[in-house]
Amino acid sequence: MPFHVEGLVAIIVFYLAILFVGIWAAWRTKNTGSDGNRSEAIIVGGRDIGLLVGGFTMTATWVGGGYINGTAEAVYVPGYGLAWAQAPIGYSLSLVVGGLFFAKPMRSKGYVTMLDPFQQIYGKRMGGLIFIPALMGEMFWAAAIFSALGATISVIIDININISVIISALIAILYTLVGGLYSVAYTDVVQLFCIFLGLWISVPFAMSHPAVTDIGITAIHEVYQKPWLGFVETPDIYTWLDNFLLLMLGGIPWQAYFQRVLSSSSATYAQVLSFLAAFGCLLMALPAILIGAIGASTDWNQTEYGVIDPKTKDEADMILPIVLQYLCPVYISFFGLGAVSAAVMSSADSSILSASSMFARNIYQLSFRQSASDKEIVWVMRITIFLFGASATAMALLAKSVYGLWYLSSDLVYIIIFPQLLCVLFIKGTNTYGAIAGYLFGLILRITGGEPYLYLQPLVFYPGWYKDDDDIYIQRFPFKTLAMLTSFFTNIGVSYLAKYLFESGTLPPKVDFLDAVVAKYSKENMDKTTLVKNDNIVLNELAPVNPRHSLTLSTTFTNREAFSDIDSSPDVSNAEDN
Repeated sequence: MPFHVEGLVAIIVFYLAILFVGIWAAWRTKNTGSDGNRSEAIIVGGRDIGLLVGGFTMTATWVGGGYINGTAEAVYVPGYGLAWAQAPIGYSLSLVVGGLFFAKPMRSKGYVTMLDPFQQIYGKRMGGLIFIPALMGEMFWAAAIFSALGATISVIIDININISVIISALIAILYTLVGGLYSVAYTDVVQLFCIFLGLWISVPFAMSHPAVTDIGITAIHEVYQKPWLGFVETPDIYTWLDNFLLLMLGGIPWQAYFQRVLSSSSATYAQVLSFLAAFGCLLMALPAILIGAIGASTDWNQTEYGVIDPKTKDEADMILPIVLQYLCPVYISFFGLGAVSAAVMSSADSSILSASSMFARNIYQLSFRQSASDKEIVWVMRITIFLFGASATAMALLAKSVYGLWYLSSDLVYIIIFPQLLCVLFIKGTNTYGAIAGYLFGLILRITGGEPYLYLQPLVFYPGWYKDDDDIYIQRFPFKTLAMLTSFFTNIGVSYLAKYLFESGTLPPKVDFLDAVVAKYSKENMDKTTLVKNDNIVLNELAPVNPRHSLTLSTTFTNREAFSDIDSSPDVSNAEDN
């Protein structure tokens, strides 16, 4: 394959444009807010992200390289097809559910990161435990999409994969480093426009190629392979539902999502942004679906690709760049390449910023250095942005199973963080003991279920398991959802058991070594002012808790404040106290 100078020039121009927008946004950040809240401006953009920019950046966070390439691949792969392309519907519903139930309580309380409510209710140790799967999810996701970008660029313009990955990562790290959320948000606007334009320009050219049969025919009739609409066989229904619930519910507890929610100017805006992004995710999936259908409708023997089709060559995951390369004119394929590059960078920068935000605020500041100055926190964020970005790049270059690691970490987000988030926002009375027990039970059930992508053999065989052609055990039973529900109910059960044992006097107060029941505000638990005021990073004094035996079961169990329309932000609470 010849080296395409034009393609390289197009990529350079695109990257320079993105870098320019990112630096401009960084300059805008410096003019936002006072000097005392610079770190908060980097994390949540001064809480003045508007509907237009907010809608674009929240959409671009999900519409990444994995989203675009993965949707096209699912539609293309024989035997799967559109029926198994769950990401567009799953993530869109995830944004809808997040907007309906999670955006308002998170934004109205004035949190800065997703981990703030965990540290407020469960203490800094539990916040550190929750940080582990959250960090793994963000890092492996960034590494996976960097890896996908390198392979895509190498397919179209034939340059070294490592060079393309490193340069792309450096650009994303640089503008994230200098501008924080503002740089990420404003570059997302440009990137999302490039994705939309680049892919939609490519579709008509690919569809009109002589080697492509009408996709309406191949949708329901077998021509070169099985119909691309696909189907779900009866034994696989539970697997399909398990994966769908993982996307829909497991797509909520990500810092990348809540960073946009918390940057909104109000709780209502946060909800609207979620709904706009849900529509945007569906809209942006359409060209990827069509490209996958085109790949399934192509007689590859009539193209320069060769006699053997991409699936047989084990290149189904690269169907989108392959269609751009072999079914579109050269100059059109470069537009598509810019689109894929934009998709990758729009997700990678979000993941890197999310990971550094959680570490700098919830681990470094609130757990170890409560007296740290705002300038110190800013520098910690800058250092961790570079370190996390470099780590994700290294994993993309060196790891053999980045996607397998990301699949496992995304499972942990669904199984561990989602039920904990439900409890901390909506269930009254849960405490650190229940949170730790739920965390461990969910983790054990997930690990013992095995992971085919990492060749991790299961220790527990659920009904319906089987061995595939490579002697890998496959679980058909929805054990991921089972693990999530077990984690959720374990948290509630153990929390109320611990509460009863301490408040009834069965266990002496000195046994409450986590100060989770006997002390309402302990050295571990931080109040709202601790979590949202940068100039007041102190811990509350010990205060006794009086048993509340008069409360009914329903009022004890349900956190009605989370569902109310009253703004429960710290400013309102403090005003009432004064």
